[in-house]
Amino acid sequence: MTKQLCQCDCEFDNPCGPLPRDLGYAMPPEWAPHDATWVAWPHNVDDWPFKFEPIPWIYAEIIRLIGRAEHVHLFVLDAQEKRAAAQILKRNGTPLKNVTFHIQPTDRVWTRDSGPIFITRKAKPEPLALLDWRFNAWAKYDNSVLDDTLPEVVARQLKLDRWTPLGLNRLGEYQRFVLEGGSIDVNGAGCVLTTEECLLSKVQERNPGISREGVEETLAAYLGIEKVLWLKRGIAGDDTHGHVDDTARFVNPTTILACQETNRRDPNYGPMRENLRRLQKMRDARGQQFTIVELPLPEPVIFEGQRLPASYANFYICNAGVLVPVFNDPNDIRALKIIESCFKDRPTIPVYCRDLAWGLGTLHCMTQQQPMV
Repeated sequence: MTKQLCQCDCEFDNPCGPLPRDLGYAMPPEWAPHDATWVAWPHNVDDWPFKFEPIPWIYAEIIRLIGRAEHVHLFVLDAQEKRAAAQILKRNGTPLKNVTFHIQPTDRVWTRDSGPIFITRKAKPEPLALLDWRFNAWAKYDNSVLDDTLPEVVARQLKLDRWTPLGLNRLGEYQRFVLEGGSIDVNGAGCVLTTEECLLSKVQERNPGISREGVEETLAAYLGIEKVLWLKRGIAGDDTHGHVDDTARFVNPTTILACQETNRRDPNYGPMRENLRRLQKMRDARGQQFTIVELPLPEPVIFEGQRLPASYANFYICNAGVLVPVFNDPNDIRALKIIESCFKDRPTIPVYCRDLAWGLGTLHCMTQQQPMV
């Protein structure tokens, strides 16, 4: 049985003291102002076999773009990698004053999933805290020990309070709850969007023994939300088994971008149509209907015979703009125009991601926002 780490530094087999929701904490939406973005420098060549060489340069460009309007915290393996990363960033035109390096080994670099989820409240003191969900490499891979430590490391670096969320299983016992940041999206107005394929399926099962109701209660208690919106499935090629950040995204409290496939023979056609039908019936926390905007998918991106999780929905909303993955695809321009129409307060910036997608993730997967308080 895992233990609940409480703010009072004691350990119990169940949640001790008030939970984030009780104290007025909630996860803010991604478009809220950021203080910083957390990223991990790429180092695992096995994540991009035969294609690793361009990946650090792609990361450098993404960090440069984000660093225009917020700080970037960068995990690096050791002092040698810090020097190498600094040289690449400098050559790519990134002012190093905008980057803080943290020597901290990681298994992989998908900080959206392994890093902390920050929560905020209006009350003081401690307007900022973080959640330390368990990370088990998407219930698929066996190298997650280092990545699972990242939220604790960040809490220590920033001197923040930290909760390790627990869920109540069918035996009436609490267990540490597994959740990746890419599996959820919040609208800042009481709703979280996710998929049954990721959080409820027996395939790559994250939280054995916890019911749908138990999942909903855990998300509500720690994310400070009122309503869970369930889509059915994610896109083809996604090794996470159903992450919502490749599938559908909030762009404001009342509008959702939803991926759609027009080719009836494509594996995405049926699941995306089912998701659209569900979205059209959904209501927000106040009982109002959402505005649903359809977003195309690129043509299948294939490398070494494997379909990759290429999706325009994996965009990242930062202070400097909306970074949108593009794939040298005819739908790139159409997707950019749709996303641009949803954001009037910041530019839409295309970032070439066909090579990056070989690592089975793109822009949203590699970033984790730290909200401004």
